[in-house]
Amino acid sequence: MARTVPVPVRAVAAAGVVVALVGGLAACGVSAGDDKEPEHRSFALEGRTLTVDSDDSALEIVAADGNKAGTVEVTRWFQGTVAIGSDPKVTWSMEDDRLVLREKCSGMIANCSTKHRIEVPRGITVKLKDGDGSVRARGFRDPLSVQTGDGSVRVTDSSGPLDLRTGDGSVRVSGVSSRTVKARSGDGSIRLELGTVPDRVETRSGDGSVTVELPRATYDVATETGDGAVDVSVPRDDTSPHKVSARTGDGKVTVRTAN
Repeated sequence: MARTVPVPVRAVAAAGVVVALVGGLAACGVSAGDDKEPEHRSFALEGRTLTVDSDDSALEIVAADGNKAGTVEVTRWFQGTVAIGSDPKVTWSMEDDRLVLREKCSGMIANCSTKHRIEVPRGITVKLKDGDGSVRARGFRDPLSVQTGDGSVRVTDSSGPLDLRTGDGSVRVSGVSSRTVKARSGDGSIRLELGTVPDRVETRSGDGSVTVELPRATYDVATETGDGAVDVSVPRDDTSPHKVSARTGDGKVTVRTAN
């Protein structure tokens, strides 16, 4: 007959506290927006290209006329808790015009949220890579490259060449007069609203609808979908210098004239 071994009361109580703590933290997430005292720092920019390397943060990047030449202004919001483990922290640094943003948040129950607003002077090319987080950008007259592993991408009020990629999330472009636009999503919809007749548009989604709205003109349009309808209503001519490619693995493809 198996012998029953009594469990100490203190062990049971401790286990109950851990379960309650885990349950409480799991039920209550944190948001960087709750940080009422964000930190601010200025970084010197020596060249004409800024590279942003972020591992886990929502990013807002703005090209502004009021920014001092050669200076990048960064504001950071952060909230984080770790039940058992090292205290969470965030770091930022600039070296060789490369802005590195890092979040350290690990432990048994880790719950952190970070957001950065990056303001750059006009006339700066930006190359941005984010491991996990949404990206919002506006005001760029110069080339802008955005890549995020997991998060949506939004670009407005820009005229420079755009190269936008996300592994998992939607891509939205509006109020833009860029002549060259590349947009890719591994899993998410793509929607472009262009205010100027472009020279080249390339869009591709692994799983999601693709919609391209264009000014009235004649276009050389190429479309492809693995599973979905195709609706092209713009005037077409294979010899047109205005090239548009809209492709998706699963979803509807629409290329139309903007109202």
